[in-house]
Amino acid sequence: MTELQIRRLYKAYGGHVVFHDFSADIPLEGITVLRGASGAGKTTLFRLLLGLEQPDSGEISGMSGRKPAVVFQEDRLLPWRNALKNVSIVSSEKAAERALERLGLGDSLHLLPRELSGGMRRRVALARALAYGGDILFLDEPFTGLDEENKRAAAREILDSKLPALVITHEEDEARLLGGFRTIGIPQAAGDLG
Repeated sequence: MTELQIRRLYKAYGGHVVFHDFSADIPLEGITVLRGASGAGKTTLFRLLLGLEQPDSGEISGMSGRKPAVVFQEDRLLPWRNALKNVSIVSSEKAAERALERLGLGDSLHLLPRELSGGMRRRVALARALAYGGDILFLDEPFTGLDEENKRAAAREILDSKLPALVITHEEDEARLLGGFRTIGIPQAAGDLG
């Protein structure tokens, strides 16, 4: 299957409906940016696609057999492991070192997360996803805390990976860094996008 298919998705938390009869096709090539107001359900959709949560009703297909690499909203680094060890958890040490160097962290390989700035921790999380060897990227606000130079470097690495990527970002400028991309809007308590 060359796309993720979402059909008649319904998801609610208590009385708060996040998705109501939401359908979309997400091509598994290039970059797809998910846009929507804060609280519209972008991160929830990621969690549903990844199987971390289940829909109340509806169907999601296209993820079976996929090996997703994920950057969550939080960096999720192990505080007792240095940058290199945080990345080499999911890859060889050589691949981890290469990913960190390409993101400008070659001099910070042996620093613990508490010794890194917020932007550096974010780049470690991105390096881990890129070094993992997955076949699709899920990136939730991947440029948080990065200055312009590091945003450009991170975008270049995402594009150079040649992996299909689903990206959540609120910033139009950040989306533009990813070049030609498709946008899928997520309306509040969404209906069919067509």
